Amino acid sequence: MSNEQKSNSVVQPHDVQEQVKRLCENVTRVMSIEERKLEHLVASAVAGGHVILADLHGVGKTSLARALAASIQWDETDLYAGNVPMKRFNRIQCTVDLLPQDILGYNRLNGAGGEMRFQAGPIFAHFLLCDEINLLTPKTQGSFLQAMQEQAVTVEGQTYQLPEPFFIIATMNLKGVHLFPLPAPQLDRFMIRLSLGYPSAADEVAVVLQHGRNDAWNDYGPVVQSRDLVMWMQAVDEVEIHAELVEYIVRCMTETRTHPEVSVGASPRAGIKLSRLSRALSLIRGRSYVDIDTIKEVFVPAIAHRLIPHDPQMDVERIAREIMNTVPVEPRRKPAELEA
Repeated sequence: MSNEQKSNSVVQPHDVQEQVKRLCENVTRVMSIEERKLEHLVASAVAGGHVILADLHGVGKTSLARALAASIQWDETDLYAGNVPMKRFNRIQCTVDLLPQDILGYNRLNGAGGEMRFQAGPIFAHFLLCDEINLLTPKTQGSFLQAMQEQAVTVEGQTYQLPEPFFIIATMNLKGVHLFPLPAPQLDRFMIRLSLGYPSAADEVAVVLQHGRNDAWNDYGPVVQSRDLVMWMQAVDEVEIHAELVEYIVRCMTETRTHPEVSVGASPRAGIKLSRLSRALSLIRGRSYVDIDTIKEVFVPAIAHRLIPHDPQMDVERIAREIMNTVPVEPRRKPAELEA
């Protein structure tokens, strides 16, 4: 590659900001969502993470996932994981009787020759909506662990890599029967937990007027190339985060493990995810560096769901917020360090 080609291939934060703005404007054409929450969602995808939506029914979770996937122009090469077909978008409606093979896929006999052929499951998609994940039994919930951590699926000893982007939006029921709480290791693999909530009265009027028609999605189309999204993901590594901010993140993670109200605190993975999410959010806002305000903006939604309190009735968001606000950004120096 020539020097000129290299300079042209460098992703500029300002350009990313303009493209992400176009993407977000496209999404809000068909659904109502707070701008900041949409930015957090997009940043999670750009950071290579996954999102869990703890929400009520009918607030637009499926429309959100569908709108994001449909905003991207996919190349033909995007539609295969090796020789396995890859969908742009899939939705899994979780129920208690789903089995791991219903999600991952299975090998089946093909024709009279008796050859085995792999039948890909719905997890083979770039954007995947896993609706009501806590209706799945623990065994089936575990189907997602390898894909979320390694971006790969193993079926009967054969491993299939899932190409980028691979982004899961999982929804979780807050109340109901036959619910199986997600174990801590699985919650830890979600980069951020969000709640869409109900729209304002004015926004809800617009939603009813738009989606009360059969042609609400007729003129909806892609505005971003898939290769651009992959370039953004790669550019996150170039966003600078100062050593003092990394130390602040680590001190916060340590504090969660010693907090008197917390039984199990945040893992080292949590600090990695928070750092990467902060860098991705900075990138899509047109900055080449992370500031403390960005870290604090995403701290609670990125950390609270990872904390296990002694009392299940405890408000983990309050605990996370207290830790964020009480841990100093600059470390307390020892007297010898101050003299030096």
